[in-house]
Amino acid sequence: MRVALMVTCLNDAMFPDAGKAVVRLLRRLGVDVDFPEAQTCCGQPMVNTGYLDEAVPVVRTFVRAFEGYDAIVTPSGSCAGSARHQHSIVARRSGDTGLATAVAEISPRVYELTEFLVDVLGVEDVGASFPHSVTYHPTCHSLRMLGVGDRPERLLRAVRGLRLLDLPRAEECCGFGGTFAVKNADTSVAMGADKARHVRESGAEVLVAGDSSCLMHIGGLLTRQRAGVRVMHLAEVLASTDVPAQTEVSS
Repeated sequence: MRVALMVTCLNDAMFPDAGKAVVRLLRRLGVDVDFPEAQTCCGQPMVNTGYLDEAVPVVRTFVRAFEGYDAIVTPSGSCAGSARHQHSIVARRSGDTGLATAVAEISPRVYELTEFLVDVLGVEDVGASFPHSVTYHPTCHSLRMLGVGDRPERLLRAVRGLRLLDLPRAEECCGFGGTFAVKNADTSVAMGADKARHVRESGAEVLVAGDSSCLMHIGGLLTRQRAGVRVMHLAEVLASTDVPAQTEVSS
C-alpha cells in the first residue's frame, strides 16, 4: 500500500511534531509513509470565505501531489473534510471535467488519522503507552463532517497507562473555526473560554484532540488561565511509548 502524509499547513508551519508523530506511529505499525513535497494548502480557508475560484489552483496542486497513492492520511479532521467534500465543489464549479474526475478518484482515499487506523489498518491498540489522565475534545469537522464517531476514544482507551476522563459538553464547538476566529473574535473567545472551563472541570492533565487548530485555540486560553493543563495532538499520544516507572516492592 502506498501511503502519503498530508501534513496540513498549520502543522507544517507551527506544529511539526504532530506530523512527525504520524510518521513514527504508522512506521511502527508497518506502514511505509511518503511525504510529497509538492503539497500545499488544502484550500479550506479560501472555500470557507467564498473564494472558490481562487481555490481551483490549490485543488489542482493537491491532485498532482497525491495522485497514485492508495491512501492519503492527515492528522486533521478539518483538512480531511475539505479534501473529501469541498474539493469536488471547487472542481465542478471550475468546469474542468478532468479536474473533477481526478478529484472524484482521489478524495475517497483521504483519511483522517483515526479513520485510517481503525477502518483501513483494523487496529485499535497501536502499542502506545502514556501514563497520564487525558480528556478528548472531538473537533467539529471530524465529528460532523467526517463522522469519525468513537474511533479516537477507542484508540485512547487501548493506550497503556492512560486514564480517559469525560469532557463535559464535549460536542460543543471550541469556537476557533479558522477565519471565524478573526471575523468574530469576541464570540470565538467566549466559546473557547467555555471549552477551557469544561477541560478544567474534567480534572485531566492533558487535553487531546485531532486538530492542531483547536488545540492552539483552547491551549492558548488554558495557558492564559494558568490552568496547568497540557494540550497534545492525538497522534503524539498514540506515537508515545512512555513507560510508567516501576514501583519497588519491599520484601
